[in-house]
Amino acid sequence: MSSVPLAPSLEDEVPPHTAAFFRRALQVLVDAAVPFLVGGAFAHACFTGIRRSTKDLDLFVRREHYDRVVSLMEAQGWRTELTYPHWLGKVYAGEDFIDLIFNSGNGMTPVDERWFVGNAEADVLGVPVRVANMEDSLLSKAFIMERERYDGADIAHLLHANAERVDWTGLLERFGPNWRVLLAHLTLFGFVYPGERHRVPNWVMEQLIARLAAETRQPPSEDLRVCAGTLLSRAQYLYDVEQLGYVDGRLTPASTMTREDVARWTDAIAQPQADAPGAAGKATG
Repeated sequence: MSSVPLAPSLEDEVPPHTAAFFRRALQVLVDAAVPFLVGGAFAHACFTGIRRSTKDLDLFVRREHYDRVVSLMEAQGWRTELTYPHWLGKVYAGEDFIDLIFNSGNGMTPVDERWFVGNAEADVLGVPVRVANMEDSLLSKAFIMERERYDGADIAHLLHANAERVDWTGLLERFGPNWRVLLAHLTLFGFVYPGERHRVPNWVMEQLIARLAAETRQPPSEDLRVCAGTLLSRAQYLYDVEQLGYVDGRLTPASTMTREDVARWTDAIAQPQADAPGAAGKATG
């Protein structure tokens, strides 16, 4: 693992009392040797140098470690809740909170052992931690396309700062059958930075474009009544599944969500933003 300079530790972007809470929580997990990864604004600063104010700390954990993390947090006197059982829990210290993330809001990117391979190290608020890999950050952000939140600019900035360091083979594998979403973001990267298009390897674009051409020549999908838009936005494609009779993409093998998960996540749309982060999951802040 390599050390990544944080920009610098976002101390200036986090109020002192919030930073103290975050710092203590990180140290508790480090001391207990519980595997976790830092994501969100902190990880984004690691990879892009972009500093922005943040009101929470995103920690990625495997679902099997979630209960252990909760016990450690409650032992500090903090309140916890399993906010959305399919992907997210929270730790509260007064009004400050930490997100414990073990999947994405669309149920597509569960945190598994692959997330914990080759992670960079960084000092976050003075605590040495491991950071979520940029490929996993990119994968998570790629599916966040709500009216109130679209993470395409984060992806463009990640690529602008790190194109030569991306594990492109691994990224293609991670997107799997959802390669069209990756192609869309790479196409937009070339639009945003026309002078940087060459930094995405030719073979990546050629492979994705070849897939698109081959698929275009194929007959229509066997199931014409699936709307995968709900994997991109929990709100904007409800009309399709509720009024037009399309099958919700979250209720196909593409996602781990159940009908109960979908109903709860849909009901949360009306909640305050702090309690109901991004569509596919604010997985990377």
